[in-house]
Amino acid sequence: MLNTEMDAELRGIVGEADTDPLERLARRLLLEIGEDPTRDGLKDTPARYARWWREFTNYDPGTIETLFETTSSGQMVLVSGIEVWSLCEHHLLPFNCSLTIAYRSAEQLLGLSKFARIAHQHAHKLQVQERLVSDVAHDITRITGAQDVAVIGQGEHLCMTMRGIRTSARMTSTSFHGAFAEDSTARSELLTFVRGSA
Repeated sequence: MLNTEMDAELRGIVGEADTDPLERLARRLLLEIGEDPTRDGLKDTPARYARWWREFTNYDPGTIETLFETTSSGQMVLVSGIEVWSLCEHHLLPFNCSLTIAYRSAEQLLGLSKFARIAHQHAHKLQVQERLVSDVAHDITRITGAQDVAVIGQGEHLCMTMRGIRTSARMTSTSFHGAFAEDSTARSELLTFVRGSA
């Protein structure tokens, strides 16, 4: 369909001024792939599509900086199995990622729910897994003041599973800082705990 014909058809379906631009994009996408956006199963799809994108990209993690005093500094804290979904910035397809976050506390401990909030905050945007784990590690360091921080992500990417090679696989990426990067004993202790929590 020519662009001018498509534009005319889109204007006929709904007025340009009173519609979310993401709805117009969804209608255009449906037309481009040969669908009829006015048929029963698709009538409300553009609006749902627009709501989902707005909800995903406008995600509010709430408070992420709740800290508590600790009586034993240097203790390793490890939180595993934090499941997040993000979108591959190369193909706009989803990937899921299971995150493990560890740090050695300095003088303050981060509230338990804040790990997941931080992870979701960085997942709710166009991402690559390597940057996701790095961003989470940076925030843990910034908020807690801890220098010994590690984040491990294991993800399945639908841009590989659904297209291209069409094979599922899990990718692991890490971001190690401080003792976890420099001290083989600390890293070995961390990896032992990670294996035990799997």
